[in-house]
Amino acid sequence: MIWAGIVAAALCCYLLKLAGLAVPASVVENPRVRRLAAVLPVALLAALAASQTFLGASSSGTVTLAVDARLSGVAVAAVAIVCRAPFLLVILLAAVMTAGVRLLGLG
Repeated sequence: MIWAGIVAAALCCYLLKLAGLAVPASVVENPRVRRLAAVLPVALLAALAASQTFLGASSSGTVTLAVDARLSGVAVAAVAIVCRAPFLLVILLAAVMTAGVRLLGLG
């Protein structure tokens, strides 16, 4: 059963890739499409980061707003980015901060 899901997902990915190649060049070269293609990945990544930071699950299975150690890690990462720290250092600082807050039992 799991293999059927894997094969179906692979087929869907292949068909999606094929659909992207079938788009006419006039559509791809449209300035509005180019602008959208430039900003859409940033918006999707920001939405993913926000949902992973602020959403948690309760014991009843509902989604709740969670303010915990993840928020401190994101805050430290934001400060490091503003200070123009290298990306690996940003990730390391955020991970250390999150782990520290969890170790102290604050989040």
